[in-house]
Amino acid sequence: MPLKNYGVLKGRAIDRKLGEGSTPHYQVLISDGNTKYRIAINVKSKLSPSELLYFVQENFDHPIIDDLTQLDLGFNRLDRKPGGVALDFIRGNLFDPTQMKPLPHNVPGPDNDLNELIELYIERSLNSDDATVYAFGERWGPETDVKDKYFGFLPGNGIHDIHMNQGNDAQFKKDNGVWQDGGLLIHYASRNQWVGIFLAFQSQSFHTDDTTGNRIDTAIPTPSAAVRIVAALVNPRDEDKGKETVVLINTSPSPVDLNGWALADRLKRKFSLQGTINPGDVLKVALTKSSIDLENQGSIITLLDKEGLKIDGVSYTKEDAQKQGWTILF
Repeated sequence: MPLKNYGVLKGRAIDRKLGEGSTPHYQVLISDGNTKYRIAINVKSKLSPSELLYFVQENFDHPIIDDLTQLDLGFNRLDRKPGGVALDFIRGNLFDPTQMKPLPHNVPGPDNDLNELIELYIERSLNSDDATVYAFGERWGPETDVKDKYFGFLPGNGIHDIHMNQGNDAQFKKDNGVWQDGGLLIHYASRNQWVGIFLAFQSQSFHTDDTTGNRIDTAIPTPSAAVRIVAALVNPRDEDKGKETVVLINTSPSPVDLNGWALADRLKRKFSLQGTINPGDVLKVALTKSSIDLENQGSIITLLDKEGLKIDGVSYTKEDAQKQGWTILF
């Protein structure tokens, strides 16, 4: 069963408390100008190993940014589907999940644990008059007669599950779903900077069912996993359709059979691949007029194997696509 009330809270951070206790959460008080909310960010897992996986992108750049800036302040409920601003760590090509690393929540000394990592960016937002926080997750409340237990405001309400919400162990399988991952984005307008903070539990799987979000424990075989998207021409000269190209490379020492594989766009439309790509070779795939749409407003491109599992994925922005006739390198 997916999350019941998934969305993104847009507002300004006005206070925070570091995570403490047996199930610590880093707490942030957010205001949209009228209503207060508390966002609770997990910094320790209930399951072993207890260290969360994290990835921070200090110059986050993705097509969803333009849409996020158009959202109203406050909580915005999101449709759990591709093509919008809902997050999916696997399908949304937000970042490379293999770059996530484990980090303890509380270690003696400065700047060496997850509490302090989140504190770095939240404190910066507290000291910035024009910093906007976007917290993705599940909303709770409003609890009309219950004051918030950390910041004392009434009615109590906020956002939790600000982490990956699919591929869970059996104990938390009920929370699985696609296009409903949590995350934290912070826009520091005066610095022209977006920071993305993404968290996952080590007990979760990064291969999940496209419909349920339940874990798929079958590993992607080598050398298939070594095929990568390295470039794309998304805005060719003259008419776009039928002239876009995507370039693949096989970095492995073995040939890879691409029959049954596909490229997919942000709306999950697919273009079937054929043939074999030899070791070290690159393959330029010409997209036909009836295939996927590489939009000039920014989009994602995903490489799927014959089982439908994601092998690689990239994203590009509107700015990347503005130079007509130029190929984008990933």
